Amino acid sequence: MKRRKKIYLYITMALLAVYIGLLTVLYLSEYAKGGATIRSFGDAFWYSLVTITTVGYGDLIPVTPLGHAVGAVFLLLSAGITITLFGAVISFVTSEGLPLFLLGFKRKKNWYYFADYGAEAHILAGNIYKEDPDTVIIFGEKKDEQMEYPDFPCLFINVSPTRIVARKKNIGARCKIFLMKENDIGKNIRAVDLHKLPVEVYARTTNGQDHLSGNVRFFHSYDCCARQYWRTKPLCGRENTIVIIGFGNYGRSILERAILTNVISIGQHVAYHIFGDGKEFLAMHPFLHKTFSMGQESRESDSLIFHDGLWEERHGLMEQADRIIICTDDEPEGWSIFWRLNRYYRLHGKIHLHSNRKAPGVDYFGTNEEIYTPSQIMRTELNQAAILINEIFCKSVSYPTKSWEQLDDFHRESKISAADHLMMKIRILLKDETLTEFKRELAKKAYEVYCETKRSERMLDMYRRIDHMRWLRFYTFYNWSYGAMRDDTARRHPMLCAYQELNWEQKRERDAAWELLGSISQ
Repeated sequence: MKRRKKIYLYITMALLAVYIGLLTVLYLSEYAKGGATIRSFGDAFWYSLVTITTVGYGDLIPVTPLGHAVGAVFLLLSAGITITLFGAVISFVTSEGLPLFLLGFKRKKNWYYFADYGAEAHILAGNIYKEDPDTVIIFGEKKDEQMEYPDFPCLFINVSPTRIVARKKNIGARCKIFLMKENDIGKNIRAVDLHKLPVEVYARTTNGQDHLSGNVRFFHSYDCCARQYWRTKPLCGRENTIVIIGFGNYGRSILERAILTNVISIGQHVAYHIFGDGKEFLAMHPFLHKTFSMGQESRESDSLIFHDGLWEERHGLMEQADRIIICTDDEPEGWSIFWRLNRYYRLHGKIHLHSNRKAPGVDYFGTNEEIYTPSQIMRTELNQAAILINEIFCKSVSYPTKSWEQLDDFHRESKISAADHLMMKIRILLKDETLTEFKRELAKKAYEVYCETKRSERMLDMYRRIDHMRWLRFYTFYNWSYGAMRDDTARRHPMLCAYQELNWEQKRERDAAWELLGSISQ
């Protein structure tokens, strides 16, 4: 790059020297000639300008043969310069020059940059625009002639994020950058050095973690689908038998989110029957038996039962199930299962089908429009709620605690999981299982119920038991076990025991997740 700049500099200097030489020759050949109008170097310069720009006032003209020759050179230059300028204007308008220029007038707005343009990026950008119409959406690739133009204002600029960020000049909110292809941050050239830029990065991954690394935040589309599923189709108190057909990326995420979120009462006994290969999952989570009955149904706790055989063979189970979740990774296969269940089985519960294709009469979930939303991908409200939980927790205990910035990724995720259970707590307090949308007025109403009912020792004890169940599930899911002394390296914790074995302060720690309702309703 430096060598190229030097070459451009040398060429410019050479052209400037030639131009000055022509002016000198014109001046020397004209100034002493009788009847000449070009009598100074300034006259020669003015003549060159009006000639090259094709203005041609006619006030100055050469009279000597050498002067005519120099004038001819300037005339030829005028044609070349005109063509060059015209080409530069066309190039500026048709390339990235004009969009980059226009961006300079919009620096105070929120900028959202997508490294590539695809179906997921299109939907997320559209949802962002619906929530924030006064925003700037940028796709980092050149618009294809065959590409259908989005139905929202946007710019296609085939430049790197670095150039976009430089154009914003740190004015207004930080630019948000999205890498929408799976694991793109490890292979997309535009992801290089993003961690050094003053931006917020959201990168799609398949590792199932909500790991935060500096300014880079990862999101998992399968987990987003599972979160959306259990939020809009929550577990109900009357449901005891749930069948999951398909244990690929979607099925695993659906089950994981059920394990971490589906705690609605201290006496629940929900049996999850999973059809798919669960060997890897069970090997990875060897401590789940401490909070679940493994392999057989229980009347005292929830159960996880993996079936090696065909779901088609279990007519009785299918017909008594309170809900059947079809979540195969292959969508056509899911539709095939859906039609066969409806055609050959006498079903008691509902069928929920994972499908990006909408159809009347089908209870589907997980469309791109539902998954790729700002609240799902950026999780701003969820993370803020998690930070509040940590602040409430720090104030409620007597021993030393850590601020949000000091927490490691696991303990941040622990607080996020507690915030994720918030909607379930609202349903419990308001005794309304139909609630699916979080609203501040609902949180306020639920908190008022909590404050009123917690005066009863029995009710307060029940609330703490529910959150302790949720907390136990989270820690055992991530392979923590009981230890007399807390040891984060060995993943041991003294509270990984039955609720009745906790001391008063340990029980009181469970209040933070409920008190959050009061903080976010203000």
